[in-house]
Formats: sequence, C-alpha cells, structure tokens
Amino acid sequence: MGDRQEALLREIVEAYIQTFKPVSSKSLVDLFNCSSATIRNDMATLEDLGYLEKEHTSSGRIPSEKGYRYYVDNLMHPRELTGEDILKLQTILSNNQLVVSDAITKCMEIISDITHYTSVVIGPSKSSNTLKQISIIPLDQEEATGDKRVVAVLVTNKGIVENKQVNISRDINLRELIKTSEIINKALVGTPLDKVTERLELEIKPKIKDVIERYDEVCNFFSSAFQDFTMSNSDVVFGGKTNILDFKEYSEPDKLKDMISKLENVELVKRIETDENDVNVFIGEETEFDPDVTIIKTHYQAGNDEGTLAIIGPKRMEYDKVVTLLNFLKNYIEK
Repeated sequence: MGDRQEALLREIVEAYIQTFKPVSSKSLVDLFNCSSATIRNDMATLEDLGYLEKEHTSSGRIPSEKGYRYYVDNLMHPRELTGEDILKLQTILSNNQLVVSDAITKCMEIISDITHYTSVVIGPSKSSNTLKQISIIPLDQEEATGDKRVVAVLVTNKGIVENKQVNISRDINLRELIKTSEIINKALVGTPLDKVTERLELEIKPKIKDVIERYDEVCNFFSSAFQDFTMSNSDVVFGGKTNILDFKEYSEPDKLKDMISKLENVELVKRIETDENDVNVFIGEETEFDPDVTIIKTHYQAGNDEGTLAIIGPKRMEYDKVVTLLNFLKNYIEK
C-alpha cells in the first residue's frame, strides 16, 4: 500500500465513523488534490486488497473489517483528551470516600457518557470475595410502626464495602443482633460470600440457639442481608447498557433483539474478560461476541482490586478516543 493509499484509507475510515455513509471519490478530490479517476483507481486497489468494500450498489466505499484492523494497527493517532473529560474522571478518582471498585464503575459510566458506547466492568467472581467483617449500626426508630432501623455494613477481603438499611421488628433486641454479628465475625471470616448463608444455617444458628432469645429471626435477618449483598456485589457492571442500541446498525428489529439478548446473557458478557495488560482492540469476528461490534478492553489491578475494563460499540467506533480514555483510566488507577 502506497502512502497516498494509506492516507486515503485513513480518511475513508474516519469519515465513515462520523457519518455512517459510504465515501465517494468526489468527496476526496479536493482533499488529495487528485483527479476523481485517480481516487477511484486507488479505492479500487484498496477494495482488491480487502481493505474497502462496496455497500449494495452505491459507488461509495466503506471500510471492511480488514480495513479497520489496518487502521487501528498502522494509521490511528492517539486522541488528546479534553480538559473537561480529564476533570470529570479525576474528580471521581480523587474522591477518597469511594472504594476503588466504586470509583472505577463511576469512571466507566462517565466514559460511556462521553463516547455514547456501552461500558462494562468485569470484576472477580463473587466467590473470590470473602467475608472480612459484618457490622450493625443502630439508627432511629420508626414512629408509625415502632420498628427499629439498622444499617448492616459488609466489608470483603477485596476492599468492597456494602451497606443495607433494614427495618427490624421491635421485638428483636439490638444488643442480640450486634452480639450475633460478633459471633459471625469470629467464625466466618474468610468465607466466600456465596457460602456464608449456608454456614449461617449449619454453624451459627446452633451456636446462638442458647444465647439469643429470638435466634430464628436474628439468623433470618443475617441470611437475608448476605443474600442481598451477594446479589448487589455483581461481577459484571454495565454503564450505558442501551447506548449501543441507538446506533443505526441496530435499526433492524432482528439485529436489535439479537443485541439485547447478548447484553442480557451474563455468561456471554463475561467471556469479554481479559488478563492482558495492554489496551487491545477486537473488531467484528475477533470479538467472539457479535460480528457487528468492536470491543476495546484491558485488565487493571489496583491493590487487591482487579478486573476487566471494556467498551462495546459498533465497528465504526472512534477507536482513537476510546483507546486514549481507557489508557488514561487504567494508568491513573494503577498509580
């Protein structure tokens, strides 16, 4: 491929990304200071090489999957982030009140807003999070019912902090609730979260039977709390989940249904997971997710927290922008 043909391919890829319209030779004549015939010949050569393809009977060309790949590997220039985008991300990342996992999730939501693509954070599986501590914090009393309100706070070995506010019956003694939490902390620290409920029934309930008056209700309270924690502590978190459906590529009902089905398939989404530290681009068939999407992803690690950051969008994605954003976020959180 000659220099002019490379420049031509880059222009066609970037024009198609922005317009979703086949690019004609006439639109490129002034830019390249060549005749329309010369541009057509170069476009025909690029088509013969497999980098461009015709869409239906239009005289214009669009990038092929091979064309996008060549663009990403050889022609793409990193995009500079705007000061506004950097400030949005740094505001979240510098917030010491947030645990790492929450900060990352919020940043990926911001990236989803900036790019209008779908973001995914895939963390370690729930079973890899173990119980470090459960605490009970009393609040005030409901005047209407007389029920008491408490906050159950869960801390895992990965630094995840979850809390749940619960109304408990006036008949349950708060001291007994707190005492049971202390027993749980001594007996079940290090237990995978998805195994805690089972051990509560088999090990903790018999232990508290003789020391806690309403041991059935107390045990049920903790079982319910841990089940809620396990459900909320999802290892797949989306940002802008429906963003990708707004692109014209999914205007046909069948394609729309198919993409919705794939995004709802957690096991399929989890296949996006990677342990590669570079920001890598997977286009079309390479994604093993959907032939009409691009997935850009990387692995991150910050202390005990690690996982996959990924952006899903159409093949005509703004590659330079997404790669720059993911590199910025990954480098910042790992520092």
